[in-house]
Amino acid sequence: MKTCASRSAILFASLLLAACAAPPPPPPQAPVELRILALNDFHGNLLPSAEGIKVRDPQDPTKKITVRSGGAAWLASTVKELRAGHPNNVFVAAGDLMGASPLLSALFNDEPTIEALGGMGLALSSVGNHEFDRGADELLRRQHGGCHPVTGCQGGHTFAGAKYQYLAASTVVEATGKTLLPAYEIRRFEGIPVGFIGLTLKGTPGIVNPSGVAGLRFDDEAETVNRLVPELRAQGVEAIVVLIHEGGFPTGGYNECPALSGAIVDIVKKLDKAVDLVVSGHTHQGYNCRIDGRLVTSADKYGNLVTAIDVKLDRKTGDVISAQAENVLVDHERFQPDPDTTQLIAGYEKLSAPLVHRVVGHISETFTREPDAAGATTMGQLIADAQLAATRRAAKAQIALTNIGGVRSELSFHDSGAVSYGEAFTVQPFYNNLITLTLTGAQLRQVLEQQWLNQPKFRPLQVSQGFSYQWDANRPVGQRITAASLDGQPLRDDTSYRVTVSAFLASGGDGFPGFTAGTVALTGMMDIDALEQFLSSQPLTKPSARDRVMRIN
Repeated sequence: MKTCASRSAILFASLLLAACAAPPPPPPQAPVELRILALNDFHGNLLPSAEGIKVRDPQDPTKKITVRSGGAAWLASTVKELRAGHPNNVFVAAGDLMGASPLLSALFNDEPTIEALGGMGLALSSVGNHEFDRGADELLRRQHGGCHPVTGCQGGHTFAGAKYQYLAASTVVEATGKTLLPAYEIRRFEGIPVGFIGLTLKGTPGIVNPSGVAGLRFDDEAETVNRLVPELRAQGVEAIVVLIHEGGFPTGGYNECPALSGAIVDIVKKLDKAVDLVVSGHTHQGYNCRIDGRLVTSADKYGNLVTAIDVKLDRKTGDVISAQAENVLVDHERFQPDPDTTQLIAGYEKLSAPLVHRVVGHISETFTREPDAAGATTMGQLIADAQLAATRRAAKAQIALTNIGGVRSELSFHDSGAVSYGEAFTVQPFYNNLITLTLTGAQLRQVLEQQWLNQPKFRPLQVSQGFSYQWDANRPVGQRITAASLDGQPLRDDTSYRVTVSAFLASGGDGFPGFTAGTVALTGMMDIDALEQFLSSQPLTKPSARDRVMRIN
């Protein structure tokens, strides 16, 4: 009995100790999982671009193939599939969603694009430089809604405005000192705040028409973001995403990043370490990179790609634990067009059909935007020839030059070579006046040197028939033009020449301030009208030989 009593006492003491011991700690909470879907540089491409996207051939990695991709209806289906199974998700963009748009969107002041993107759930976007193509007031109208002050509401209903919010942290109204649109927005996922800062490139005034940004200031990108970080942190935000309309130039495929150059690299390196990831754009490239330890992505252009970014958020600190990304191809063989988006587009197609499908000429083969080693493209030369023809008689033009950034698409050969007005407009969507200026030979040489001076990369001017020059790649920037001639005669520094350019170039746009030295300016027809007139003036338009520009070395 004594033994039993002793054992009972020991057992009781053990149970008492167990009851008094601290309870075991709860298992650690799993992080909050957030999927961010990202887009950039859609440019109103409601219908798939004729060019598709060039990707590495899976059968032969040394070659590339063209994949049919993009278009709003397929983009909507891609977003829907990538969102499925991810209750915490947000769809964002890095600017240039509209502007330089095909006729189907541009004819209705890009309202169809805004409605389509809102319908597929876009939540936030930074402003891009092309959002300012029609000025700040028009951007605000597109954000908040209302009929266009000149053309009214052409879509058969009152335009309600964007369902998504534009962010413009670095765009300041000089008269008030305040940003044109909100600098950032905070979204919460299972109670954890995530800050999204949106901004465009500092160089916007140099690449848009001056009237579009009158009264606005564009501040330094990194300085703007870093100034906002303490403000966000004061509101309990530790997870910070930057949506920036500036980008880089990769050397690998759209999901790789063996090397990246361009403005975005230095910007990211200057960002406060509190910034966790960067969604970029502007350069129309696809890449998936790590810069300074942070994820940096871009989704090509025209809805060809959607970036799916999977982020894990610490429940305790609210900060980003990890971020991984994949650029998903909006492949027409994988995705089917979304019915609702298809119906929306069909309504606008019906309204625009008589103008869009009107045949304006015939071509013998595809005119491409692919440059040769010297920088010449058959599409660019066609535009320059058309602009020279349109201004030769009235303005005494001798030379026409157009910027490569103004050549927005190729002219694809199909239907026995018929070219519609809609296709021509897609190539020349800016609706710029042609301006014929007088420049001396010395000034013209200076303009040609600006193809490399203060540019993010070589920006070759496309030249008209009769004008030619050669450049040496081994010579210093600013001294690369070795010879130039007009109709076989050497260009003389002290001789005056009549040169036709777009109003955009005449104002110094695209990094060509030399054009502002031009005198005796005469305004001509619109660029698209010149192209239409040139195509319709001949039974069959053929690509010209790319022998106007010669590259040495």
